[in-house]
Amino acid sequence: MVAATLTGCGGKDAAENNTEGGGKTIVYWSMWEASEPQAQAIQEAVAAYEAASGNTVDLQFKGRTGIREGLQPALDAGTTIDLFDEDIDRVNKTWGDYLLDLEDLAKANNYEDTAIAGLMGACREAAGGTLKSIPYQPNVFAFFYNEAIFAAAGVEKVPATWAELLDACQKIKDAGYTPITCDDAYITCMFGYHLGRLIGEDGVTRVVTEGQWAEEPAVLEMAKAYEELASKGYFSETIASNVWPAAQNTELALGSATMYLNGSWLPNEVKDMAGEDFKWGCFSYPAVDGGATGVEASNYGAQVLAINKNTQVAEEAFEIIKYITKGEFDKKLSEYSIGIPADTTNTEWPALLSNVKPVMDSLTTRWSWAVNSEANVDITPVLKENFLKLCGGQLTAQDFVDAMEKASN
Repeated sequence: MVAATLTGCGGKDAAENNTEGGGKTIVYWSMWEASEPQAQAIQEAVAAYEAASGNTVDLQFKGRTGIREGLQPALDAGTTIDLFDEDIDRVNKTWGDYLLDLEDLAKANNYEDTAIAGLMGACREAAGGTLKSIPYQPNVFAFFYNEAIFAAAGVEKVPATWAELLDACQKIKDAGYTPITCDDAYITCMFGYHLGRLIGEDGVTRVVTEGQWAEEPAVLEMAKAYEELASKGYFSETIASNVWPAAQNTELALGSATMYLNGSWLPNEVKDMAGEDFKWGCFSYPAVDGGATGVEASNYGAQVLAINKNTQVAEEAFEIIKYITKGEFDKKLSEYSIGIPADTTNTEWPALLSNVKPVMDSLTTRWSWAVNSEANVDITPVLKENFLKLCGGQLTAQDFVDAMEKASN
């Protein structure tokens, strides 16, 4: 796949950015598959740019695997790639050495006048203090739930504290529903969020990278909270063996499970299974007693667009970014993908995400993915396995701590 990427379309020398007709060619690698709704909106934006500018965009949809495996080798080989997109952390941290500083271009275009300030700040933070990427299709990670089940169970407000979550879970269970589900893809997020509430992201990072499972008391405290959830029957009976996307497709979307810690992309992923009448609710992971952070802290971010620092067409590439992230095509991207708009003048969110907006607006502290609980790649598989067992009632809190301590030694 990598070899094909390097030798495929776009392997031109940078000098070939000029076309015979006097226009320029901008090479753009995208993370989406051509069949995805995001790609459809981007294609329309690019077509509008080409018509207005007389330039040509060599738009290549690489898909997740293609861009994650192929972009860096292609850049290292000198392949002409002027513009590319991917996740905010991957672009700014993994590929940070390849990025053009966008501060001057953003200022010259008054870009931030209608951009989400928190996301622009997140882009700067991810790049070490300088703007090197532009966010689009924002997302937030929080508890998503079935409003109809909350109503049937008599849960009148979203849980803001751990005690309120426990109360809601009991009411939901008494009403005959499963309170919480999860799976192997997202279980580290549950671990990371609770531990992050107790000791912050730096604390989570320290635990997983330095192996402080027994030394840090908050780990056992977190594990006891989840042991209680398991012992009271608040988790799906299949949580320990759920392989993504089983939890979202067969439990949440079909109305047997109620809550699922996931991203704002979830309603779009399951809309066909959930049906038009499914009413989505959203709330930030609850606060815990004596915690270092509260409901203001969450993982939120976006895909981002970045420009190769070696490009010969920086201004043209930035103009394409504006087409995608502003006005008409930002709105279309939001509508097509049931996503959050990036342009603050596009104030109408998709109906399925109407309850996500207050959560997004309330956040002031940005966490990394899973609160950085996957920072130690060697321990992540063991963490997933043992935390799923804890949630499934197969391990006690102390068993979990002992297992993680043993795995880290």
